[in-house]
Amino acid sequence: MAKPSNVLRTRSAGGGLDRIDRAIVGALQDDVRLSNKELAARVGLAPSSCLERVRRLGASGVLRGAHAEVDPHALGVELEAMIAVQLRRHARDEVDGFWDHARALPEVVAIYHLAGEDDFLVHVAVRGAQHLRDFALDAFTTRPEVAKIETALIFAATRSWRLPDYLDAPAPTAPTPKRAGRRRR
Repeated sequence: MAKPSNVLRTRSAGGGLDRIDRAIVGALQDDVRLSNKELAARVGLAPSSCLERVRRLGASGVLRGAHAEVDPHALGVELEAMIAVQLRRHARDEVDGFWDHARALPEVVAIYHLAGEDDFLVHVAVRGAQHLRDFALDAFTTRPEVAKIETALIFAATRSWRLPDYLDAPAPTAPTPKRAGRRRR
């Protein structure tokens, strides 16, 4: 799990994706298993042009990978939780140190670095309650940079793997206020 990029990297000079790039991204979010031929037909390109665009989207960081959705129970995961973590200090070395530590733990599904009272929210998948307890105590409370943790069990969850396509669109501009006309005397 890599640290997130703070900058959306796209291939166009204006910082956005063109209509066809957006169609490719949308189609792949719907079904990453589309063949290049099927994807090209869906977005109205020749297969060679489509393949080149997919490669460019990958090289520029827009497309960051393809993943299989797996049933957690099939892997022995009986419990998932969110662990809120507060650090003692907000020094870069402590933040980066915790990030690197959490990222290396096999139970960690996702890590969110937050603003607000909690510094991190860590999504974990474990075998059961005892595993969760041992994990929280051994993996987090023993860390010198950790001041406090709070655990919330996940009863059910759903996730949309599709990001909204408006994120790359130009931001709306605020309407210009009308000026009162000057009266002539």
